[in-house]
Amino acid sequence: MKRAPAPPPDSVALTVRALTGLKEIGAAAWDACALSPETLAAGDETFNPFVSHAFLSALEESGCVSRKTGWLPLHVAVERDGQILGLAPCYLKSHSQGEYVFDHGWADAYERAGGSYYPKLQVSVPFTPVTGPRFLIAPGADAAEATAGLVAGLRALRAETEASSIHVTFMQEAEWERAGAAGFLKRTDQQFHWENAGYATFDDFLDALASRKRKTIRRERRDALGPGITIEPLTGSDLTEAVWDAFFAFYMDTGARKWGRPYLNRRFFSILSERMADRVLLVMARRGDTYIAGAINLIGDTALYGRNWGCVEDHPFLHFEVCYYQAIEFAIARGLKRVEAGAQGEHKLARGYRPALMHSAHDIADPALRRAVAAYLQRERAHVAEAVDALDTLTPFRRACPDAPES
Repeated sequence: MKRAPAPPPDSVALTVRALTGLKEIGAAAWDACALSPETLAAGDETFNPFVSHAFLSALEESGCVSRKTGWLPLHVAVERDGQILGLAPCYLKSHSQGEYVFDHGWADAYERAGGSYYPKLQVSVPFTPVTGPRFLIAPGADAAEATAGLVAGLRALRAETEASSIHVTFMQEAEWERAGAAGFLKRTDQQFHWENAGYATFDDFLDALASRKRKTIRRERRDALGPGITIEPLTGSDLTEAVWDAFFAFYMDTGARKWGRPYLNRRFFSILSERMADRVLLVMARRGDTYIAGAINLIGDTALYGRNWGCVEDHPFLHFEVCYYQAIEFAIARGLKRVEAGAQGEHKLARGYRPALMHSAHDIADPALRRAVAAYLQRERAHVAEAVDALDTLTPFRRACPDAPES
């Protein structure tokens, strides 16, 4: 347990602690903040699986998150008289891998100028490009006061660890606005999400698309299920160790091809299954008696979150079926508002996913680097806004005008 050197300014009754792991705080205390009405008020989710104690502690206990992997836990806790007012999932980073909000250019420029960009503080869910709360407020606490305490605590921790910067990534928009008001630099990016317009069936969704796009999706779904290929959605007690063995082989193959070293180890998936099986959806493809592909999703109360995919056999359109169309069917059946299909991928547009803004905030100690990054982010935000507007015109949905012919 590490104590920051000074209490937050203007809040002398508050104290700040840096927790060197979730073992220092019980699941009940953490989840009380992570899932409180005060925390969730900034978004529309009533249960975000990624900020739960079960998910974050699985990363730590499996060794995926540790000093050795460059993700040293230093979670920030703000307290008054021993009572927690707020928490932030925070890590001391020695690199910029596994974040999905890219600052490699900032690091390179700063180090070429003679600075030391690492270590840095990362307030996020490791390896997870999913929007969710980052400032976790205790039930009944004043959100403004707790947020101010967390910001001040993070800055004190940055000074103590001699970190160059603080990066709060994939945060909720309301938190982003509050961070901006506290002096953080504001950044945007975009992903592709599927929105449920009250569809009762997958065919209802298809009916909202232009005729040619409907036909394309129907053909892709048909062709994905070649001879002997079937799809199995698995959750809860269906998630056996044998199933996880098969999925892990897919994950390792894709991870090794895409970024060289997959972030998650086999033990992580076993721990996740022990603690959150009912919040996990594995969509597995089988050819005969052999699993050949799969995708993992986590289930919130409002959204389905697509995470990792892999395969050991290549079949046309199987990726789209396993990752996108099955996710849409599940969301419709569960009455979920949306599917968040992870980072990047303009090919998702043709499958009914639309562009959505992502938000992050950055606090940089060096004034010269801060000025350079601020100027860059101003241009980047304008570019992202223009790109989102342009991409939204490329969706497969029928035109709003009833007299316009279908494309």
